[in-house]
Amino acid sequence: MTTSGTINFNPPIDEIIEEAYERTNIRGTRTGYQLKSARRSLNILFSEWANRGVHLWEIKEATVPLVQGQAEYSFASDNANFPNNISDILEAWVRNNSTATAPADVSLTKIDRSAYAALPNKLTQGTPSQYYVQRLIAPTISLYATPSASFSGTNFQLKFYYMARIQDAGAYTNTADVVYRFYPCMISGLAYYLSVKYSPARTQELRMMYEDEFARALNEDSQGTSSFISPQTFYGDGV
Repeated sequence: MTTSGTINFNPPIDEIIEEAYERTNIRGTRTGYQLKSARRSLNILFSEWANRGVHLWEIKEATVPLVQGQAEYSFASDNANFPNNISDILEAWVRNNSTATAPADVSLTKIDRSAYAALPNKLTQGTPSQYYVQRLIAPTISLYATPSASFSGTNFQLKFYYMARIQDAGAYTNTADVVYRFYPCMISGLAYYLSVKYSPARTQELRMMYEDEFARALNEDSQGTSSFISPQTFYGDGV
């Protein structure tokens, strides 16, 4: 038996659109507006996915130099190192690279707006231990405490994992910024979106297909790790 020997299936945007239209039972030549409408719907679908949870293929790492006394870090303050495609910060730590062969990391605790607002002196200098994320159009990270003179400079870095935004569809000849296991739900989702505009009779059916495809993709988009369960032991009177 002969197989292709390739794993290169990654359809361009125009083929994704064509497949989605066919699922709505709208066949034939597409008008320029229909193509533009479908691409817009695809970008909206990508935005909707950001509300559905963490997507592993968009998790990336960033490294930003620490500056003495600086509380807020953003793309505006450091466009060379701070990403401009952040959806949310998942976890962060600060690294001491003073000994190149033995970098030392200090984990940071994520706090919410109320906890950060309650801090009495947000410019206190020391070793950072907490961070607050403002999820603005251009997100920012605020550290507490701010880096002291002994914890800033070229050997000290703020490092964090973040979920990046899915890239726009762009040109019709582009491929989607989506991992292959999400192709089925991407096309089902686009077909559902298009049916709202062009084939309302099929909307409910296509919505159910999309939700089913997305649930399977999201369930697969996880990290398998080992779990250890230890029995709880009581002594004496059980206290």
